[in-house]
Amino acid sequence: MKFSHRERLPDVPAPPAFAPERASPSGVRAEVVSYSDDRRTRGLRALAEHAGRSGTAAIAGLREVAPDFADWVVDFAYGDVLSRPGLDPRARQLATIAALTAIGHARPQLETHIDGALEVGCPPTEIIEVILQMAVYAGFPAAINALEIAKHRFAARGL
Repeated sequence: MKFSHRERLPDVPAPPAFAPERASPSGVRAEVVSYSDDRRTRGLRALAEHAGRSGTAAIAGLREVAPDFADWVVDFAYGDVLSRPGLDPRARQLATIAALTAIGHARPQLETHIDGALEVGCPPTEIIEVILQMAVYAGFPAAINALEIAKHRFAARGL
């Protein structure tokens, strides 16, 4: 299926709600989410909400070596994706922990998102359950490594 340039959705701010589904000229249905503020503002707000101090520190560290990349993370990951209204912050953090566990080689990001999950109210038991479930899909080594990371993050918080 080939899409023309006219069928692409522009990144234009609008009210923060799910827009009604609509059909493009080719008949493909598109879901549009738009917002009333800019990507950077949304991204910084979502970063603070989802990842707290550790997320802000991670972006600051990236900014020292690759400022444009730090902006991409804030604008796209947090401003466009994590700020969407379809999932609450807890669900987003648990999904992120599952993905990072499955990747198996993203220790700093997994640490940040475990901290973020705790910040948004996920109890350690839920985080552990998500990691345990990943043993089925990502393998035992990935789950074991993620459990070790979680243990250290919990201990750092006195949990």
